Amino acid sequence: MKIGILGTRGIPNHYGGFEQFAEFFATYAAKQGHEVFVYNSHSHPYKEKEFKGVHIVHCYDPENKIGTVGQFIYDLNCIRDARKRGFDIILQLGYTSSSVWFSLHPKNAIVITNMDGLEWKRTKYSKKVQKALQIAERLAVKKSDFLIADSIGIQKYLKEKYNTNSTYIAYGAYNFNNPNPEILEKYQVEKEKFNMILARFEPENNLDMVLEGVTMAEDKTPILVIGNHSTKYGTYLKDKYKSFSNIRFLGAVYNLDYLNNLRYFSNLYFHGHTVGGTNPSLLEAMASKALIAAHNNDFNKGVLKENAYYFTSAEEVKKILNSIKKSNNLQIVENNYAAITTTFNWEKINEQYLQLFKQCLEGASRRK
Repeated sequence: MKIGILGTRGIPNHYGGFEQFAEFFATYAAKQGHEVFVYNSHSHPYKEKEFKGVHIVHCYDPENKIGTVGQFIYDLNCIRDARKRGFDIILQLGYTSSSVWFSLHPKNAIVITNMDGLEWKRTKYSKKVQKALQIAERLAVKKSDFLIADSIGIQKYLKEKYNTNSTYIAYGAYNFNNPNPEILEKYQVEKEKFNMILARFEPENNLDMVLEGVTMAEDKTPILVIGNHSTKYGTYLKDKYKSFSNIRFLGAVYNLDYLNNLRYFSNLYFHGHTVGGTNPSLLEAMASKALIAAHNNDFNKGVLKENAYYFTSAEEVKKILNSIKKSNNLQIVENNYAAITTTFNWEKINEQYLQLFKQCLEGASRRK
């Protein structure tokens, strides 16, 4: 198969979840003998034309000059180039800035779109932007040949809202097997004597709810708050909780080994996300043997099932903090770790994508 992957800033990953997936899947598919092309922003630090057997196509991306609108231009440039390549399959990762150009995708290629999360629900967007994102979502559903949902919750949403089918293929993670307690010294914490929450500083990730619960709890175990807090919302939270010495704002931590060790040695790992599909940081927490307390919603429960403690309020966070210890819940931890091996591992997920592509091509051939 000749496969084009659009919708990311490029590989190797220097940005986020879709870029990480594109790197893992593209290199896997190339090893299986497929001809794979990944589109990279011209500003991506990797300037070569090939990466581990994957063809890299560099397209002009003015986002760093003109802001978010530059994403639309970049996506247009990628799709225009794709029209010349003779792809069998185009894998479109996300739709927020590409859906307006979907009608320009090459007619002979099968367009398969990973629908990501419910982007229009993010409170950081104005009402106008949220409306535009809903239109983009509708266009992507209408114009794509096939849809992928990376969570059961997204699959259910697409069926209920658009009466359309999608294929559920989760996101992935690698099991963490190299704990190093010396890393804890950098953060002045001890094994299982700290809690943590890792998230972008956005209201829908419920940092405020978790931290409010921390202030209410009799248990005064330190909680490490990890994420870029140099934002308006971050400033608000830091000011609100500045008098609580057990709430420690660390800022962003990009070293994956450090993050994995913090998750591994934590007592409780809080995951407050409410928007999106299968969240990569949640899978990484499972893979790092963290004991997870998660916001009670379809997305999180679809991944964790009964292997977590759930909350929907600061009061419930307080109760979890006062009563739950990791040492008493090791079976839950092991169940989540095993789920990474059996369900959320990259090898299995990569093969599911390839199998879907083959089925789509076979179906298209039968219809001709």
